[in-house]
Amino acid sequence: MDSEDRQWHSTASNPSNPVNPASMADVRHDRPTSFSGSQPVSVRTVPSTLDGSDPDAILSCILSGNIWAVNSRRKNGLILYKPFYAEFAGPGAAVGGAYDQDCQRVIPVGNLSLIRPETREERQNAYLIRRQWIKLTQQFTDHSASLQRAQMILNQFETYFDQQTIARIPDEAFAMLVGVLPYSVRIARRPPGKTSIKVKT
Repeated sequence: MDSEDRQWHSTASNPSNPVNPASMADVRHDRPTSFSGSQPVSVRTVPSTLDGSDPDAILSCILSGNIWAVNSRRKNGLILYKPFYAEFAGPGAAVGGAYDQDCQRVIPVGNLSLIRPETREERQNAYLIRRQWIKLTQQFTDHSASLQRAQMILNQFETYFDQQTIARIPDEAFAMLVGVLPYSVRIARRPPGKTSIKVKT
C-alpha cells in the first residue's frame, strides 16, 4: 500500500456499481433570487441562490448550517478542504448542513452557483448525488500508484471542465482529493516529454 494512502469517508451503499455523475437527473428548483457572493449572509434572510467566486463568502454560507446544492444546470463545482483530505461536490451535490461543519476552505470550480433545496425530496436527492461524487473519487484511490491516482483525477476533471478552469486549481487541491503529494500532481500535469532531471555537478 502506498505510503500516501489515507482514510476516506464514504457512505456508498453499493460500490460495485459504476458511477457517472454526469448522467444523473437534475435537481429541480423554483426560479431563485440572485445573490452576489461578495455580500454578507444574514442569519434571518438567507438567499435562495449564491452566485459568485468569493471563497470566504461561500465558506460562510456552508458553515452557516444551511443546506445548499451545486447548480446542476452549470459546469461548476466546489472543492471542500477538510482537516486531512478534500472532497469534490459536483453538479447537483449537496453542501453545507451538518455534513460540512469541519470544512476549512473552499475552491469554487467553474461558474459556481449554489441553490437552496426547498423540499425534503430535493435535499435527499442532493445528498445522494454528493455521495455519488464521493464514490467516484474514491475509485481513484483504490490504485496504489500515486502518479496513476494523480493522472486519473486530472483526467476526470478534464471530462467536465475546460483547461483554463483546471489550470486555476492548485496542485494541492487535486492531491488532497486522491491522497497523494502535490509533487505527483505536478508530474502528472506536465506534457509528455517535458520531464526534466537536474543533476548536481
